Amino acid sequence: MDPVLVLVLTLSCLFLLSLWSQSSGRGKLPPGPTPLPIIGNLLQIDVKDIHKSLTNLSKVYGPVYTLYLGRKPTVVLHGYEAVKEALVDHGEIFAGRGSFPVLERATKGMGIVFSSGNIWKDTKRFSLMTLRNLGMGKRSIEDRVQEEARCLVEELRKTNGSPCDPTFILGCAPCNVISSIVFQGRFDYKDQDFLNLIEKIDEMTNVLSDPWLQKDCNQPLKNMLEHMAITMTDLFTAGTETTSTTLRYALLLLLKYPHVTAKVQEEIERVIGKHRSPCMQDRSHMPYTDAVIHEVQRFINLTPTALPHEVTCDIKFRNYFIPKGTSVIPSLSSVLYDSKEFPNPEKFDPGHFLNENGNFKKSNCFMPFSAGKRMCAGEGLARMELFLFLTSILQNFNLKPLAHPKDINTTPVISGLTSVPPPYQLCFIPI
Repeated sequence: MDPVLVLVLTLSCLFLLSLWSQSSGRGKLPPGPTPLPIIGNLLQIDVKDIHKSLTNLSKVYGPVYTLYLGRKPTVVLHGYEAVKEALVDHGEIFAGRGSFPVLERATKGMGIVFSSGNIWKDTKRFSLMTLRNLGMGKRSIEDRVQEEARCLVEELRKTNGSPCDPTFILGCAPCNVISSIVFQGRFDYKDQDFLNLIEKIDEMTNVLSDPWLQKDCNQPLKNMLEHMAITMTDLFTAGTETTSTTLRYALLLLLKYPHVTAKVQEEIERVIGKHRSPCMQDRSHMPYTDAVIHEVQRFINLTPTALPHEVTCDIKFRNYFIPKGTSVIPSLSSVLYDSKEFPNPEKFDPGHFLNENGNFKKSNCFMPFSAGKRMCAGEGLARMELFLFLTSILQNFNLKPLAHPKDINTTPVISGLTSVPPPYQLCFIPI
């Protein structure tokens, strides 16, 4: 027989076998688009606009559906009800960490972000206990954030009202808060040790793999040290990047909407004044500022999809069968952009979090930190930083854009799993 014909027949058989094996298991899972062999439904996902792709598919297959990202099925949760039912009502079962091949080799299932099972539970418990012992959740943490807010303001004064890219300075501030908690002290923004800190933490895993360590340390000790290094990296990365990106996006939106900035500054002047530092007690008396910060977090949609989850055991969910080990992707975009909860969700509007009397209005759909067992453990610290840093900046500076507000672009740039603001410059004009 012609070798080419044999090859074609073989490939055809493999194609049909792969298609059959995928479709044979789909009867148990939620519905979804028919996958192609090997690549699954990857061609149906626009990586530049995952939110839109998942929304379009939900219109066809409902709020719970199955995608094949390669050969393995992934269940997508779309909308508040589905996300809440899975992550909160069945939180323990949906608390596993889904496969994340890009980082699995680096983290080896260690740390707090990418681990699962007892490793994750023990690490989370230990980390929270340690951070509480170091002051997390106590008044002393607010003192640390206030101190850093004052240092941030002084660093911004050094720009002398000249155009600057705020990325570096806004990254230093939250990183220094974590440093002050972990190391009991902050760093000067130009301290070389501080500038190298994150890089050195990233290198710790490689250092721990050096031959001398494998030779002179026993394996349990090596694993423990490696696990601590990865956990520390998780704390610094999670505690720095998300907050600094949100702050950077917030300033861009305040440049775009100067009337919003003016109302926040009026509230700051009325409640805090010019001669004392903002404190967390002020937030309850500043509903508009609180609404603006919430709307920033909602609107920027920092993580369109939460990190993949995984079901820890078989579960019957909404009359579907999801077997143990199946990856689950909660669409946080679909919650933050719920048009029933937030009229005109594509529009930046602090009114989404204000009632008819101008008082702050909570929303169950506010899930920028995800929800359930895997929600961000540093939510309280992040919210404190956002309030104290932003109010301190607006108390001391007027924000001057380099272009007319109508020409300012706020379209996010997708960077990995997060949406980041486009590069921009502004002037911090002392008040």
